[in-house]
Amino acid sequence: MRIREQSQLYPPITKPTASPWQHRHILDLDDFSRQEMEFLFHTADAMKEILGREIKRVPTLRGKTVVTMFYEPSTRTRLSFEMAAKSLGADVTSITAATSSAVKGESLVDTVRTIQALGSDVLVMRHPCSGAPYLVAQQVASSVVNAGDGWHAHPTQALLDLYTIRSHHGGVEGAKAVIIGDILHSRVARSNIWGLTIMGAQVVLCGPPTLLPRFWGQAYPQAIIEPDIEAALADADIIMVLRLQRERQQGGLLPSIEEYVRLYQLDERRLALAKPDALVMHPGPVNEGIEIAPEVAHGAQSVIEEQVANGVAVRMALLYLLAGGAH
Repeated sequence: MRIREQSQLYPPITKPTASPWQHRHILDLDDFSRQEMEFLFHTADAMKEILGREIKRVPTLRGKTVVTMFYEPSTRTRLSFEMAAKSLGADVTSITAATSSAVKGESLVDTVRTIQALGSDVLVMRHPCSGAPYLVAQQVASSVVNAGDGWHAHPTQALLDLYTIRSHHGGVEGAKAVIIGDILHSRVARSNIWGLTIMGAQVVLCGPPTLLPRFWGQAYPQAIIEPDIEAALADADIIMVLRLQRERQQGGLLPSIEEYVRLYQLDERRLALAKPDALVMHPGPVNEGIEIAPEVAHGAQSVIEEQVANGVAVRMALLYLLAGGAH
């Protein structure tokens, strides 16, 4: 059997001739333009095509090093970034808080400076403290990608959510997007509010009053608060259900889990209030039977598993652009 030429094994990644990409770091979506998001999604289309090939790897980032540093537990996000980096041919090193010198008292800044000295090109980090990636970005020459910081932001989750919506509806311009659940403590909600509004959607936030931001009008004047779930879901195009963080219930923010289920669970009856082609989304992990009924989580309108798959393509696109692919 004749060995195929390298160009046949690894067809080149096509990209637009003019690049609007201006980002060195991905910390949140508040500094993105609509043109940059569209450019990213176009690049993710090329990455999705690569993932559909018999050989799901290209040598585009050969010689580059991607470090994932997670100070909080993660399965989906960490594995998605590592698969994305390996699919592009990058070397990948993973660090967790339990295996780093943080357990010996080393500061975050000292840790990232050590990583920088060892030659990282992109640093993907998750940290329990809001703002930690911003501090790190000031200290290193590497590109920093925020994989979740405290209650603040989770930009790559919002980007893969937008990409998933785009694959079904072509975009979100003029769409009604409803985010249901613990908005107060959700970094996913915050980044999605930025992303959805930048792309032209109307955002409605729904949840118990104790789990909604007190000063939401100042922070997110473009979002609408609607505590009544039936009113919020009327004619919705997109429904994002957030995980109910049970630790918040222990803090007295909810009377009981049963009360939350009765008032805010997305079930088939409530889903019927939305448009027939409305998408049901969830960032995971899913508490089936609490924030979402099992038949809805696995129903025809659910794109939850597709979100996970699209996460690899979107994160491949980000790594590619950050490592110089847009230049």
